[in-house]
Amino acid sequence: MKTLDVQNIVKKHAGNAGGLLGILQEIQVRYGYLPQEALRIVSESIGYPLVDVYGVATFYRSFSLEPRGKHLCSVCLGTACHVRGAPKIYREFKNHLGIEAGQTTPDREFTLETVNCLGACALGPVVVVDGRYFPSVNSTQVEEIIEQTRHGFDVELIRGDERVFPVEVSCHRCNHSLMDPGYLLDGYPSIRVTVSFRRKHGWLRLSSLYGSHRVESEYEIPLNEVVSFFCPHCHAELTGPTVCAVCGAAMVQMIVRGGGTVQICSRHGCKGHLLDVA
Repeated sequence: MKTLDVQNIVKKHAGNAGGLLGILQEIQVRYGYLPQEALRIVSESIGYPLVDVYGVATFYRSFSLEPRGKHLCSVCLGTACHVRGAPKIYREFKNHLGIEAGQTTPDREFTLETVNCLGACALGPVVVVDGRYFPSVNSTQVEEIIEQTRHGFDVELIRGDERVFPVEVSCHRCNHSLMDPGYLLDGYPSIRVTVSFRRKHGWLRLSSLYGSHRVESEYEIPLNEVVSFFCPHCHAELTGPTVCAVCGAAMVQMIVRGGGTVQICSRHGCKGHLLDVA
């Protein structure tokens, strides 16, 4: 870690709303975790008590005070997943990777963690690997998930996997469909919305494949930029009632056809998702 690099990151975010979060996120991206010395530099540079900087760093799940592996495996042990056998799923991951929750494999390939809720209780037991959701996981699938992660996922594998599914969504204000069958992403109709950031206003399309983070937009969006989402039909802002549990940014809410809602984080690059199916 270079002191000057951290100081330059702090200067870059000077005066920005939510500047501390942006600073910590950029440090995490650069080093893969938040080094102790980096937190001290941030504290001294912005005039915040070290205990407050540490509090933010430990509050959000996306931050880590220890080096993380290339791949992050999150196993939900919340009530709904627990009663469906999640502890057994966790034991399988632990046995195959040879590590406990909160630890990283010696080759820095995998980090294993447990969480209390992933916002998809109806689909438990749920596992998330690198932002990709695996619903209704059983113990025989764990080794397959690990191997697929090692070798990478491709579109054809995703499309052929019944555990990963597309959703059809509409505006939660005017109920007009947001699907665009003429513009495909991941082989499915994309979700079309209008976005605004830094005095720019244009279209953005999201993959409708739940668990995919593929996005295409009219303008290049800076990493960690918080973007405002609007319905292209009624022009209402699509802000949801909650904030992202990962980074604290506002969530974007859409109605799922057949009942329920899906929410995505409005911060570009954040993988926060919530799915509530009725």
